[in-house]
Amino acid sequence: MKVTVAQLNYHIGNFSGNLQKMLEAVETAKAQGADIVCFAELATCGYPPRDFLEFDDFIELAEESIAELAKAAQGIAIVVGSPCKNPVIEGKDLFNAVYFLADGEVKHRQHKALLPTYDIFDEYRYFEPASEFKVVEYKGHRIALTVCEDLWNLGNENPMYTICPMDEMMPQKPDLMINVSASPFSHQQAHERLKVLKANVEAYELPLFYINQSGAQTEVIFDGGSVVMSPDGKVFEELPYFEECIRTYELEAVKTGGSQSLQPKDKIALIHDAIILGIRDYFGKLGFNKAILGLSGGIDSAVTAVLAARALGEDNVRCLLMPSQFSSDHSVNDARELAQNLGVQFDILPIQSIYDSFRDTLEPHFWGTEFNIAEENIQARIRGIFNMAFSNKFGNIVLNTSNKSEMAVGYGTLYGDLCGGLSVIGDVYKTDVFRLARYINKEAEIIPENTIVKPPSAELRPDQKDSDSLPEYDVLDEVLYQYIELRKSPQDLIEQGFDEVLVRRILRLVNINEFKRYQTAPVLRVSPKAFGMGRRMPIVGKYLS
Repeated sequence: MKVTVAQLNYHIGNFSGNLQKMLEAVETAKAQGADIVCFAELATCGYPPRDFLEFDDFIELAEESIAELAKAAQGIAIVVGSPCKNPVIEGKDLFNAVYFLADGEVKHRQHKALLPTYDIFDEYRYFEPASEFKVVEYKGHRIALTVCEDLWNLGNENPMYTICPMDEMMPQKPDLMINVSASPFSHQQAHERLKVLKANVEAYELPLFYINQSGAQTEVIFDGGSVVMSPDGKVFEELPYFEECIRTYELEAVKTGGSQSLQPKDKIALIHDAIILGIRDYFGKLGFNKAILGLSGGIDSAVTAVLAARALGEDNVRCLLMPSQFSSDHSVNDARELAQNLGVQFDILPIQSIYDSFRDTLEPHFWGTEFNIAEENIQARIRGIFNMAFSNKFGNIVLNTSNKSEMAVGYGTLYGDLCGGLSVIGDVYKTDVFRLARYINKEAEIIPENTIVKPPSAELRPDQKDSDSLPEYDVLDEVLYQYIELRKSPQDLIEQGFDEVLVRRILRLVNINEFKRYQTAPVLRVSPKAFGMGRRMPIVGKYLS
């Protein structure tokens, strides 16, 4: 028997587009001699559909897609994820299901049992968990169908769940496992995913076809990396990351096993490729074409500009150089050189005269006060106005260039440098932004060396450096990582050797700046804990304040 893994890029709510893509993949699988073709979790509607699931029409459109796919299931079986209605009044209205379609009809449905409700996941809001577990028989093989998280409670070791779906199906003596999934990217996820899949295969001694999707849905990025595993626990093949791919496998060859075929997992390379996909899909799926950003000569805007140009093409990226009297000649020259290296359009709009006009107007009201953050932020907001003016006039979507370190501690100006339609590196700590710059320059100097080696500065007052206001980034980022990703307490950090005053200062800055993050653009998620839908903190909380 031959099984096709169809790793595709879906679009939430685009039923006709998703259906057409799957029907084309069915024909490809038939041409490759496949007996079964497999698609991802909730492939008909796209993942995560969130509150679209509360619309009856949305569910009906998903059902219509299943009906069309069933018609195509002639001479080949189709495994596909889709929401389905719960006929029982008690409980949630829907199941998250995997369908088995063959001979022109629905042969079997297996509902998802383990419904994740953490980080970006909120499935128990919508779905009822499965209570029945049955294998499906096809062409002399007994197949155990599961949906994503259903493989993440091997041996009932996950305290969030009380059941292990594969344990329930093993008495029915399945011959292989098929898991349809929507597993979001983080720079750690590929390692963790393979670890979990390997443990399942070794426990049940069955071949596994694990189908993930590729593509980005607003801030959530799916890396693909679908996996075929042999019963001995070795990876028969791991499919490419960040791209669509359709491959067919002979089941007997998978059972026999062979040398492992794995994808590279360098952290910075993965983040680089993930962000490019995130930008490309955000623009493509919303029908946007062109981006604009402020290019300051600093490393954050430089890295953002490169990633945008690689995602959209240099003809679709425009940069505004907006120097003030505090901008160094080096910064302006570095920004110009980068724009020329990339081949993107750039415009120079000095802001000093506009800034002076603001100060003159405010002088009677600010009389007797010292120059401080108010005057600094005026500059940032002038630049924000210029970016938005070009956006409104020419249709370019503004890209936010703030990094995760700055967003964490509030080192940014609302309605100024924090404006934008998409936050490109808002989940990348400053220390990793530097690593991204080095990765970008690995074959040729694209980002000017001076941009990388000069001390970071917002250049909003004379001789300003980030270190005037913030701890050194290597220390700051480690504290932030421990608090945000690992949820360590102040005492935990102090016991690790961090200075107590520093720890409490940093953590207080994180918490009191929640109001800023609520008002910023969606952040492309590349870490296990990004700002946005996966981190839900109260604005007015007292904790650590």
